[in-house]
Amino acid sequence: MSNKTDDLKLPREPKWPTHNAPRVWFITCANSPVGITLTRHLLAHGDYVTAGVLPVEFEKHEDRSADFKEFLEEIGTQQDKETWRARLRVVALDVRIMGQCQSAVAEAVQTFGRIDILFCCHSEVVVGTVEELSQSGRTLTLVHDQFETNFFGPVNIIKAALPVFRSKKNGHIVMLTAITGHLGTPGLSMYCASQWAIEGYCDSLAYEVAPFNIKVSIVQPNMEVNVLTHKITSAPPLAAYAEDQNPAPLSRNILSGLLDRLEGTAEPTTGDQLQRSEVNSLYPPLSKAIKERLVAETVHAVAAIGGHDNPPARHIVGFEGVTSVKEKLKTVSEELEDFIECSTAVDINRAEETTRPQSQSGVDVLG
Repeated sequence: MSNKTDDLKLPREPKWPTHNAPRVWFITCANSPVGITLTRHLLAHGDYVTAGVLPVEFEKHEDRSADFKEFLEEIGTQQDKETWRARLRVVALDVRIMGQCQSAVAEAVQTFGRIDILFCCHSEVVVGTVEELSQSGRTLTLVHDQFETNFFGPVNIIKAALPVFRSKKNGHIVMLTAITGHLGTPGLSMYCASQWAIEGYCDSLAYEVAPFNIKVSIVQPNMEVNVLTHKITSAPPLAAYAEDQNPAPLSRNILSGLLDRLEGTAEPTTGDQLQRSEVNSLYPPLSKAIKERLVAETVHAVAAIGGHDNPPARHIVGFEGVTSVKEKLKTVSEELEDFIECSTAVDINRAEETTRPQSQSGVDVLG
């Protein structure tokens, strides 16, 4: 029985910007839905791509690697894709291992002579409240793993690529995060923390490398783009945070309901896996059509700004994301106004301070 979701009309292909010469990309997670779609369109556009693939996902997780293997088979058998094969290099890459980062970058440079754009798009999501992630040594390890993947991983590959960029006095680092880099989300505390951390790192890095003509851009799609296209790991829920006990809109409950209702999922009870009493991981089983629709706008944005002479430092993808961030900034602005008002009430008037009598020792006798 065919799934009606797969028959949906896919998003129109975006119009790519023209370039004087092909660009050379390095994609850190090319077997993700974003990575596959971006790689396909870049090759069609005439660019070169070094595609990083996490070995454990490629070898041991058939559901995760099926789409990428299908893509490789397609360009390996179709005659009209012959030039694609010459412009694609697949490398093993676990960004958490510095040695693999250095090796992958060296292989990319040896193959294509340079790297123009480094696109960091690997991510994992740990679901759980602060207390739920503090229950045991196993859940505390999840916190460590979250930062190893979402923060130290991108840091490793960036450090490996910087000498290449500096030597050529040219380069562009594009970091895929989410609007969670602006917004705290209940039940995703560690994921949000890792996003804020890597964004602060990139903001600082941008100033350091600007003299070398190296540009840094942060791309922030809706949270669902990263959450629903990468591995989700859930900590065991605590009864105190159950829906009937706690009114907070926790991400676990939202994701569980979304996965169960979303058309195209392979199992009607996928969301229940996030409610189990032990640590559990899953890759959201979305259909190919849903994946394409989910990432289309983000892929368009990344391809448009990658290697641009004057790219944005931060790009929020989509109207919904922009609206959410505006609301957050509006709240911050209002809080700052309240802060100024409170601060003024305790400020010391300098004029009065200078007229206060002083003792011979210089101590303010009214203090």
